[in-house]
Amino acid sequence: MNVRNLFYTIGVPLLIGSYACVAPPENFPSEPEISFNAIEYVETSGADSLIVTINFRDAEGDLGLNPRDLEPPFNELEYQRDEAGNLITYGNRPPDAPSFNNRDWVIFPLINNQQVRDTIWVKENPNHYNIFVKFFIKRSGEYTEFRWSDPPYFTNFNGRFPRILADDRQRAVEGQIRYGMLSLGWNSIFRNDTLRLDIEIQDRALNRSNTTSTPDFTIPQIRRLSGLE
Repeated sequence: MNVRNLFYTIGVPLLIGSYACVAPPENFPSEPEISFNAIEYVETSGADSLIVTINFRDAEGDLGLNPRDLEPPFNELEYQRDEAGNLITYGNRPPDAPSFNNRDWVIFPLINNQQVRDTIWVKENPNHYNIFVKFFIKRSGEYTEFRWSDPPYFTNFNGRFPRILADDRQRAVEGQIRYGMLSLGWNSIFRNDTLRLDIEIQDRALNRSNTTSTPDFTIPQIRRLSGLE
């Protein structure tokens, strides 16, 4: 089955300036604070979208990453090296290295603007992302995490939303983020399973928010028949 996740922010987050009455900045948290707003499922002619909306508040407004934010600590991958500092290739992998898959190994990567013509062991840098989503299936009253990173998917539904403010001046912000996760496999994987999502966000100072959770839902319960707005 072909399952693919694409990371998008759907809709533009609202800033504090969009509100007439807000709490004074000193009452805003330095670490991002989020709460659940809504969840919906939209079918299309291609990949379907599972969209979660969260509310946010933050004292400094340092939320969001642009496509050019790829330097440490926001780099996507960490290239694994041996004790001598050499890149670990699939041909010289140690016994504890994973077998080949498209999560742990990259072919012919571009490192320091030079292409390495080999297959290199990598680990994902969690700070590349600023929104984190975990899936849970509820059965007999117990929640079990559905681990997308495990075989056969070797993926995740973490992602990046763009910068909330256009400059780096610190000021309090609040609003909403709508985050869409695209896949061809929602219905075939989950069918009528009862699900819950746990969501966190992270600011550019690497402060994690609290965790907010969706209510229990099934895909049919949250289906919206029209196209994306």
